[in-house]
Amino acid sequence: MRTVNSPFDTIEKLLHSVIQHGPSSSRIYLMKLKKEDHPDIIHALLDLARANHYGKIFAKIPAWAEADFVAGGFHREASVPGYYNGDTDALFMAHFLTKERAAVGVEMQDVIEGNIALAKEKSIPVEAVVLDTAADFPYTMRRLNPDDARALTGLYGMVFESYPFPIFEREYIVHTMEIDSIAYYGAFDAAGKLVAASSAEMDKTSQNAEMTDFATRPDSRGHNIALHLLRLMEGDMEKRGLKILYTIARALSAGMNVTFARAGYTFTGTLVNNTNIAGSIESMNVWYKRFSP
Repeated sequence: MRTVNSPFDTIEKLLHSVIQHGPSSSRIYLMKLKKEDHPDIIHALLDLARANHYGKIFAKIPAWAEADFVAGGFHREASVPGYYNGDTDALFMAHFLTKERAAVGVEMQDVIEGNIALAKEKSIPVEAVVLDTAADFPYTMRRLNPDDARALTGLYGMVFESYPFPIFEREYIVHTMEIDSIAYYGAFDAAGKLVAASSAEMDKTSQNAEMTDFATRPDSRGHNIALHLLRLMEGDMEKRGLKILYTIARALSAGMNVTFARAGYTFTGTLVNNTNIAGSIESMNVWYKRFSP
């Protein structure tokens, strides 16, 4: 049974930069760094984290800002090469405010490393990935619209125990569709029931998209629906002129890591104890893919 993270994380400006923060994941996420805030943003982030007793600061920054963040006590956890318009890398930097937040148990670390190794073993040249034919794949897929929002929130509520954004609320889904910031996709069975979904969160200015929120009903798993949806999403993103695709996948989900590896994505690192997404704070793996010029 899901638990709605209340209050949801807040998205607001810190100086001129955009951050997301809240008690559910006990962290600050620096989403968009404005150049004029550098390096003052580092102290502002630390002050806000301490004031709210957060356990982690997670910062997505251009590569040129790394040295100052390292001097401020951050270290690199992962990256997305070419994130900014295909030219400048994005680095995911972490600062832990408690030793406990930075620690991963031996058993958990073994699972995470095992899932990464399995995904890499399963990866094959992208042109060699053969999906099921229409006869063997009993679902139809398409981009979702506002009329699908209630079914989508129901599916998310079934699959995710918790989430830092209000994806369980129809109004949020419809709003993001209408402003075209997030594109949602779904797979339907023969009866027209939504059985799986995913979304692409687009940064049109930087020409990239995060492939995220994959959810499949338990009784419809085992058909590689996520991989089919991913291919549909990729085609749409390429038509939109985006250059870089990436995902922040649950490190404990072998299936999702394998899906991205099979689709030709490259692993770049693990975000330790990063996100409350399934009832507890979990580590996340970063994978990326660049469209061919």
